[in-house]
Amino acid sequence: MIPLVAVAHGSRDPRSAATVRALVDRIAAAAPELDVRVSFLDLSEPLVTDVLRDLVAEGHREAVVVPLLLGSAFHARVDLPALVAEVPALRATIADVLGADLEPVAFDRLAAVADVSDPGLGVVLAAVGSSRAAANEAVAAVARRWQSRHGFRAVAAFASAAKPDMPAAVAKLRARGASRIAVASWFLAPGLLPDRIAALAREAEPSVVLADCLAGDPRVVSLVLERYATALAGAARSA
Repeated sequence: MIPLVAVAHGSRDPRSAATVRALVDRIAAAAPELDVRVSFLDLSEPLVTDVLRDLVAEGHREAVVVPLLLGSAFHARVDLPALVAEVPALRATIADVLGADLEPVAFDRLAAVADVSDPGLGVVLAAVGSSRAAANEAVAAVARRWQSRHGFRAVAAFASAAKPDMPAAVAKLRARGASRIAVASWFLAPGLLPDRIAALAREAEPSVVLADCLAGDPRVVSLVLERYATALAGAARSA
C-alpha cells in the first residue's frame, strides 16, 4: 500500500515530539497493513523532506502526507507544499488538516475537567494563533458553537499572532458574568505555547481548570486514517 507520512510542526519541547511519535505508533498499530512514518516540518526529527527522500531511496514512488495540524494556516498552505515539492521524485498527495473534525475531542477534554452544564462557566478555547484571519476565525467559530449549543460563555484566545490573548479573553468572560473559568485546548500536543497559555490563564484566574491536549484521544487516530483514505481516493480519481 501507499505509505502514510504523518507530519507535525515540531517543537523545541521534547514532550511535543514524544507525544506525536506516540500518536503515530498508535496509528501504525491500528492499520498494521500500512507503512506509517512520523515526520516534522521543523525543530524535531526526522524532517519531512528526509522521510520523503528515504521513501524514494527505498523504491517508493507515491505517498500520502497527512498534516497533524489543526488549522489551515501558513504551515499547511505554504510550508508543507514547498517541502513536498523539494522531493519531486515522489508523487506525494497532501491530505487535509485535522481541523474542525477534532471539535468533539476538544469538547470532551473540556467536559473531563469542567462542569459544562454550569451556568456560571466561562470557557476559553486556546489555540496557537495565525496571521491568516480565516484560521483564527475557524477557532472562534468553534467557541461560538459551544456557547450556542451548551449555554456557557465561550471565547477563543491565541498564544501568538492574533487577538484576544488569554488575559483579555478571561476578562471578557468575567465581564459577561462568568464566575468560573476553564480553558479548552486546541493543541494536539504539549509544548512551549500550551505552557504559555496555561501560565497566563493561572495569572488571570488562579482557580482556572485546564483541559488536556488532544493527541491522546483514539478519535485522532481514526481521523488521521480517514484523512489518508480520502486523499488516496482523490489521488486515484485524478490519476
